[in-house]
Amino acid sequence: MSDLSNYRKSYEKSELLETNLPEDPINLFNKWFHEVEDFGGVDEVNAMTVATIGLDGFPKSRVVLLKKFNEEGFIFYTNYNSEKGRAILQNPNVCLSFFWHSMERQVIVKGVAEKTNENISDNYFASRPVGSQLGALVSNQSEIIPNREFLEDKLKVLEEEYQNKEVLRPNFWGGFLVRPVEVEFWQGRPNRLHDRIRYKMSENYYWNIDRLSP
Repeated sequence: MSDLSNYRKSYEKSELLETNLPEDPINLFNKWFHEVEDFGGVDEVNAMTVATIGLDGFPKSRVVLLKKFNEEGFIFYTNYNSEKGRAILQNPNVCLSFFWHSMERQVIVKGVAEKTNENISDNYFASRPVGSQLGALVSNQSEIIPNREFLEDKLKVLEEEYQNKEVLRPNFWGGFLVRPVEVEFWQGRPNRLHDRIRYKMSENYYWNIDRLSP
């Protein structure tokens, strides 16, 4: 057994105060995202954890890549028939979380997911490298397969089939838009007295802003 009780770190890189908060959490997310991107130290700033309630009743989280965000919410892409996709289609309440260790920041988003329209999914799929497009066709995501060669053999067949031919998006693959109902921004501070600012959507579709105890 490994005892990690002596792992310690003092968080001292920034602060999050009410005096400089925008009214909309997306604006603050945009500011933080680009600050982390400019600061460096994170390989994929758009990596996020998506947590769902599975068909078996258990929560499950996994890391995916955020591909777009705007005033409507956060977009990522997946196979709709995957474990993740089926879980979201049954229960669209999801949680997204970002951890940017280089600036000692976290963002946690509670939201409701819905499929993006087909044009958005088509356009993004068309922008992907051909190898990634074929990979989406090869993989029956989350299904049991006999071995690695099974995937590689399917890919070889498709590479020949689609040589000099456009790869169209399959209808089982596309985007999810997560519309936020609550967004929490966490900034590490000394002595574990971290800054936690929560935006919560009201019944009138205004954002209420509160400071939470760390």
